[in-house]
Amino acid sequence: MDMMAKFPGNLVVRRVTPIRNIFLASVCALAAILTLYIIYELGRYDGGYDRLAAAAQRSELRVMIEKLETTNRRLATQLAELDTLRIGRTQERNVLAREIGDLQGEVARQKQELAFYRDVVAQSVGAHDPESGLRIQQLRITPSDHPGHFRVHLVLLQGARPEATVSGSYVLSVDGQLKGKPSTLDFAALTDGRAQSQPFSFRYFGSLDQEIAIPPDFRPARLNLRLQSGHKPDDAPVTQSFPWSVEASWPIVGEQPPSPRR
Repeated sequence: MDMMAKFPGNLVVRRVTPIRNIFLASVCALAAILTLYIIYELGRYDGGYDRLAAAAQRSELRVMIEKLETTNRRLATQLAELDTLRIGRTQERNVLAREIGDLQGEVARQKQELAFYRDVVAQSVGAHDPESGLRIQQLRITPSDHPGHFRVHLVLLQGARPEATVSGSYVLSVDGQLKGKPSTLDFAALTDGRAQSQPFSFRYFGSLDQEIAIPPDFRPARLNLRLQSGHKPDDAPVTQSFPWSVEASWPIVGEQPPSPRR
């Protein structure tokens, strides 16, 4: 009784788990996990999967991918350079084609002017003004699109002072027969009253076109041209008459009419 009296009345006795049991449980759990992993790897090995070979294959594939990406970047750069070169060459060809076209047009124009001046040197057509050098180089009559209408193509030439500009006016008239009687149509009658004269101004040569109307009952015989220079209005005008002859239309300067087909 004396010994029991030495312990307090509220004494609680607890059972303490030994550390060794906890350690053994942890070791068993790790051993179970390792066993399961080994079984998993054995299963993959039995199924034909080699981890080392797979790792080596992944390394080879990564190296191959890097090489392919490098090649792809290099090819893309070359393609961009080729596209730039192609575009540049296309633009150069277009510019060269335009320059060749311009040069061909310039050569054609120079050929026409050369043919014109050769014709001027080879022949002289009619009257001229010795003061201004104004000359009637060419006159042609071609049919117009409207019935009873005609176009008079006139080429004037200045030979005295080609460095200066010559100006003045011209008047057309037509001699013929009206209802069997001699008659003359003045410029106003030829243009339905729209013009009494027409001005001109040029430096070397001038190409003029004038549309005229001939009444149905009028039979034209001659076309009269009168030129009045603006340098000396008091001087006598340059006049000349041409037989009325209607021909097919073709360019005036440097061209010849087409030969008739057989």
